[in-house]
Amino acid sequence: MTHSQYHILHSRGEVTFLDSVVREAGQRVLELIREGFEVMIKPDSSQVTTADLAVDQLLKDHVHKAYPQDGWLSEESPDDRQRLKKTRVWILDPIDGTRNFISQIPQYAISMALVEDEEPVIGMIFNPATDEMFLAMKDDGAFFNEQPISGKSTSSERVTCLANLSNNQRRRLQELAPTIEVQPFGSIACALALQAAGRADIMLNPGNQNEWDIAAGVLMIQEAGGIVHDRHGQPIRFNQPTPTTQGVIATRPDLTETVERLLDILDAT
Repeated sequence: MTHSQYHILHSRGEVTFLDSVVREAGQRVLELIREGFEVMIKPDSSQVTTADLAVDQLLKDHVHKAYPQDGWLSEESPDDRQRLKKTRVWILDPIDGTRNFISQIPQYAISMALVEDEEPVIGMIFNPATDEMFLAMKDDGAFFNEQPISGKSTSSERVTCLANLSNNQRRRLQELAPTIEVQPFGSIACALALQAAGRADIMLNPGNQNEWDIAAGVLMIQEAGGIVHDRHGQPIRFNQPTPTTQGVIATRPDLTETVERLLDILDAT
């Protein structure tokens, strides 16, 4: 898809809507950074900020007003089980990478997707700190700041793998797969977007994941020509009764055997 075709895509109602409201939410995040925000601890011991809650409320209000028949699933909203009866569901992580956000590390994102019949059809990942916008639409491609992305790595010498590993796991990979360069990440949405844009070759997270962390990123990988599946090689379905997946693995098609080898190493560690 060419740059001009991006604007044709952007003229579609839901894409224009999503771009507008996500950018508005991003501006609110930057305002709260300047004004100050509070940090709280959730029952599961994870952190949440008043910025997370503000983005959640802003986007939920917009969706309910524009698409009142659609379902809603967000990390920071009580789970409304009526979503399971809906064909269309909006899935949101208000700020993916909250710890980075709190620490003022500019690797966090608003990640939002529209899911139809358990598959993401529009995905948007926006980093307000860097003004980086990733957009994907099913069967219409993926884009970074309006430019098409294909997922081809710019490096041919070493394979870059985005993965959060223990020291022991990292040592084993360095011993058994010395050509793999492992880089940690603080936001899985950003990691998926960067892999889709060709800034990494593999994104490896075999642990359980929440749907809101990965819905937009899964579509981004697919539309950039990559392969994405769960820890067991199965397609990832969304708007499930329990909104978690058994890991997420993303890579270029030519590196599937490398990914299997890495997973075997990690399993044996």
